[in-house]
Amino acid sequence: MLPALTIKILAIATLAAFGLGVAAWARVAWKRSPYMPAQTFIFAYNHVMTRILWRTRIDGRLELPPGQGAVIICNHRGPVDPAFIALAANRVVHWMVAKEYCQYPVLGWAFRILEVIPTNRAGIDTAATKAAIRYAHEGDLVGMLPEGRINKTDQTLLPGRPGVAMIALRARVPVIPCYVTGSPYDGTILGCLKMPAKVRLRIGKPIDISAYYDQASDRKVLEMLTIRFLVEMARLAGDPDFQPQLAGRFYKPGMSEESNGNQNSE
Repeated sequence: MLPALTIKILAIATLAAFGLGVAAWARVAWKRSPYMPAQTFIFAYNHVMTRILWRTRIDGRLELPPGQGAVIICNHRGPVDPAFIALAANRVVHWMVAKEYCQYPVLGWAFRILEVIPTNRAGIDTAATKAAIRYAHEGDLVGMLPEGRINKTDQTLLPGRPGVAMIALRARVPVIPCYVTGSPYDGTILGCLKMPAKVRLRIGKPIDISAYYDQASDRKVLEMLTIRFLVEMARLAGDPDFQPQLAGRFYKPGMSEESNGNQNSE
């Protein structure tokens, strides 16, 4: 029988070896991670929320080779919709986020770490548009919500805006449609963080728009592609007969869907 001291030494040596093994594994995993240190913490938290609290199910996958840029589009049912895309992407997605949200103390700090693109929702934000084009062109992922605001109606999608088409054409990258159902939302920005949900994310095939790369300034092409994107999103929602509309030229955040629909028809 081994002396007690020997047993203690063996136990300490075993624990030390185990600790070194875990440290070595963590070091390798850290080097292979697509995220910066602070981003890793946020995405780990996101993984827990999306998988446990919101019970997210993903249908499909992002079919992109490493280093391939793209614009990811999704419907907008709640403030945390981008969290479900992040779960599937395994890469940083640079979302275009309204500037007012980036000014919140804690939320703004998180957005800076996640490298979002602050944008002015009223009118064209040239700086934000250029940043999105640069990210996508250099091989990164850019996230956009074509509806421009949370859909509180029973419609599959609200009218869409052509910014997605313009950015994707100028960056010369494909567009990947997604559709989220079951996204938690209680009418507040932070309330969803304590709401259980059952979310389903459907990911579509990349849409090749290379035939139109040289027509990024053609309004009719932008509108045609916007309709195409909305149709593909509606199909993911299980609504192949949905008739998408374009948002009115005078749309401003805060206006009712009915008002925007009236302007769109004028």
